[in-house]
Formats: sequence, C-alpha cells, structure tokens
Amino acid sequence: MYKILEIIMKMTLGFALCACGTVMAINSNLGLSPWDVFHQGLTNLTSLTMGQASIIVGVAIVIITSILGLKVGLGTIANILVIGYFIDFIIYRNIIPVCNNIYSGIFMMIVGMFLIAIGSYLYVACGMGCGPRDGLMIVLAKITGKPVGIIRAAIEIAALTVGWFLGGFVGIGTLINALGIGYFVQIVFKIFRFDAKSLKHKNMKQGLTFMKECITH
Repeated sequence: MYKILEIIMKMTLGFALCACGTVMAINSNLGLSPWDVFHQGLTNLTSLTMGQASIIVGVAIVIITSILGLKVGLGTIANILVIGYFIDFIIYRNIIPVCNNIYSGIFMMIVGMFLIAIGSYLYVACGMGCGPRDGLMIVLAKITGKPVGIIRAAIEIAALTVGWFLGGFVGIGTLINALGIGYFVQIVFKIFRFDAKSLKHKNMKQGLTFMKECITH
C-alpha cells in the first residue's frame, strides 16, 4: 500500500512541476515553449483552452507512440489528464506572476525548464508509463540510438514549426526553450543516474496487477 502511495505522490509531484514549468514559460513573456506554441495555435483555431489543447495533443501522441511500440500505462493516461488540468488551474488562479522585463523572463524560463526536467524524471522513473511527449522522446531515442537531449530538441523544434504556422506566439524564449529543454532533461537524468533507454514501463494490465499485488501484500 505504501508503495502505491509513494508512486502516486511522485507522479503527482512530477505532473505539478511540469505544469508549473509550462506556465512559467508562458508567463516569462518571452515567447511560448515549442509545445505551447503548438497548443496556442490550436486554441487560435478552436475554442479550446491551453490545458484542453494539451490533453488532445497528448492523446494523439499516445496513439503514435503505441504504434511505434511504446507501452501505454496508467501513468500515461494520468499525465494527459492531470497536467492539462494543472495548467488551466495555475493560469486561472494567477499563481505564477507574469514577467515585465527580459531579465526576470529569462530567469523564469530557465527555472521552468529545470522544473519540467525534474518533473519528467519523477513520473517517468515510476515505470507506470511515460507521458506522451516523454514517451515520444524515449521511443525515438531507442529507435535511432541518439541521446535523449538531441531527440528532445528535434521534437521541440518540430512542434514549434507547426505551431508557428498555426499562429502561436514565438519569441526569444521559444528558441531558448527549444534548444535548452532537451539538455536540461539530459542533465537531470544524469544527476539521478537514470537511464531512460533501459527503463521498462508497465502497460495498463501490468500496472493494475502491480497495484493489486501491493494492496494485498
């Protein structure tokens, strides 16, 4: 039972940090992060909120990564729903202030990337299924054999390009995030001596079985 509570706490904290990092990038006022450029592009075309756009994109990515062979677990589904909710909640409550100068904006952008990297580590390391974007990073890293930093940067740039064409806000902070987030993730993984390529995630059935065994023992 305690094992389940530990996993839930780690995953929830990871999701919260990722949501905070995302909103910090938005409120840095230097340009949205690449994925949020894409999400905002979708909000320009629809009545979706940023959180709702994040959820829909997450579902689409999960379908793609499933086809490529990555397991969809309980953590994957939780990631899609919880982070999107946290993003809308933080924005609605004005928990994180909006920066009014470039210096505070750059600082907030850097802190935001670091929080996202730590959040990614926390929930990915639980082995209950990657989040959609981290899952895409890991499956492409396995397929290509390239470092996660390079793969993450390539994914971010691709999302940025599409989002820009859809009218998402691009600025200097967008470039900082696109080029830096992959290396922040790589640095955090190295600090915790975490090898994402060797991690075996539990699919939905395995995750439910694991939770049942933890409760009964």
